[in-house]
Order: sequence, then C-alpha cells, then structure tokens
Amino acid sequence: MRTLLNIIWFLFGGLWLSLGYALAGVLFFILIITIPLGVASFRMARYALWPFGRAVIDQPDAGTGSVVLNVVWIILAGWWLALGHITTAVAQAITIIGIPLAIANLKMIPISLVPFGKEIVRTDSLPPGQRPLHSL
Repeated sequence: MRTLLNIIWFLFGGLWLSLGYALAGVLFFILIITIPLGVASFRMARYALWPFGRAVIDQPDAGTGSVVLNVVWIILAGWWLALGHITTAVAQAITIIGIPLAIANLKMIPISLVPFGKEIVRTDSLPPGQRPLHSL
C-alpha cells in the first residue's frame, strides 16, 4: 500500500513539491552562509518526493543553533514552501483518491516550516520507544 501511495503522490504533487525544495536548495548553496539551509532543503526534497513509509522524530539535543536556523528558514523559504503544501492539499482534496494525499500534505507543513531539530527516518527503522511527531 505504501508503494502505491508513493506512486500516486509522486504523480499528483510530490514531484512539484520536491522540485520546489530542490530549487530552494540550489539557491541556498549560492551563499556559503546558507549552505546548511540548502542541505536541509535537499533532505526535505527527498522526503517530499516519497513521504509514505517515513516518520519525523524530534532531536532533543538539537540546541540553539537549530532555533536560529529555523528562524532564518521561515523567513527565506519556509513560508512559501508551506504555502505550496497548502495549495497542493486543496487541489488534491477535490477528488476522493486525493484526500489521503491532501492529509499527508497538511501533515508535512510543520516540518516544512521548521525542519531543523527534526530527523526523517523510515518507519521500519524507528528507534525502540521513539514516538514519531508524525508518520505517513
């Protein structure tokens, strides 16, 4: 089921969302100081391409650097990437088949706004006792 959802996701929104993250990553790699934002953007591009079967977990030892990077991320890219998720979710929710995809898009908004201090892992490799923030 996970593979089928990933294929449908890829065709009806995942490719475009992933390209948006990849474009942001390329732009962030232009300046040396924003390279960490570019790395996070490419990590999110991979997640946006095939989200089902993955989970987002907190990294409690992330520190204050992740807070600073999250603020810069929100200002430079987070708000428009979240807007892309909202727009795609509205378009997907028009059809019955698209409703689970729209819900997945809405679940991805928090990590698209603040990606630092979080880790994306496969759901079958979650650490024992670790509860994900959300999983698809």
